Amino acid sequence: MNVVLVDSGGANIGSVRHAFARLGVDSVLSADAEAIARADRVILPGVGAAAPAMARLRALGLIEVIRGLRQPLLGICLGMQLLFESSEEGEGDCLGLLPGRVRKLEAEVGVRVPHMGWNGLLPRAAHPLLTGIDAGAQAYFVHSYAAPMGEHVLAACSHGSEFAAVVGRGNRFGAQFHPERSADVGSRLLANFLSGSFS
Repeated sequence: MNVVLVDSGGANIGSVRHAFARLGVDSVLSADAEAIARADRVILPGVGAAAPAMARLRALGLIEVIRGLRQPLLGICLGMQLLFESSEEGEGDCLGLLPGRVRKLEAEVGVRVPHMGWNGLLPRAAHPLLTGIDAGAQAYFVHSYAAPMGEHVLAACSHGSEFAAVVGRGNRFGAQFHPERSADVGSRLLANFLSGSFS
């Protein structure tokens, strides 16, 4: 299987490639539009801020390439946030593949921002991407912004209030947590993404 990681400049790219290697898949890092368009599966990783990440994708000429993908696409952490219409972080437009605006998490008594560490997944819809992942399964998060709840949410997470932890619509998916740092839960989600039949 030809798995391409979009070279979005995220510091987690090496860890994501290693996670796929543990599943027996030799993923390729690329900023080449043709290579991305030919892939069987595309991963949009990312850590950092939305505006610089979108600026990099724009400079590489990849915005319309990603928007036009027909094969399964998985955004990870910031990569998931970029799938939405816009973000408060930098007040910029994102890819617009999913409806909604990414907003900053609100700190309150007992709720720290950034949200960092292990937290439970709360399934909201039965979906092949979540096969074998039980309610309450622990995943590793590091983020200060979060995507909204909505009909596209496959699993939520609670940190003060609920936010989208796993999203999916058609062939576009996202995980706010880091699968590459989430042990068996992360490996299972990546394996499901590789093996699933999505439309």
